[in-house]
Amino acid sequence: MLSEIHTPSLIPGSFFSDPRGRIDFVNDFVVNDFVRVYRITHDDPSVIRAWQGHRNEVKAFWVVKGSFVINAVKVDDFDNINNEIKPEAFKLEANESKILVIPGGYANGFKALEEGSTMVVFSNLGLDDSAIDMVRIDLNTFEFLNVEF
Repeated sequence: MLSEIHTPSLIPGSFFSDPRGRIDFVNDFVVNDFVRVYRITHDDPSVIRAWQGHRNEVKAFWVVKGSFVINAVKVDDFDNINNEIKPEAFKLEANESKILVIPGGYANGFKALEEGSTMVVFSNLGLDDSAIDMVRIDLNTFEFLNVEF
């Protein structure tokens, strides 16, 4: 599945709710494509966490509390970054049950839109391989899009 994703892609999910509670799911998300998972919580909606590029690593983002705006920008050359490239912006909300997959070759950045927003992040690389693959890019390199949706 991951080899088929060449641009940032949203995988829709849904939820089931009854008097016992709510179950959120994204059944078309193939978990065995990933080897690592972690959770990020942002308490301050004014903080932008950007830019982190990945030559090969694929990341998937699932917001489980609150909401985030996530930017993704295609980087053609990580050794000579073109700061004129405009990112794409995606708004993810916990009540929507969808996952954003960003393939390798992209840089990403994000910020919470509400205090205490939390997302689960999946990676297809282990921690050591991810560290080798990662490229940190200055926050001011690209315009961070915080558009109203």
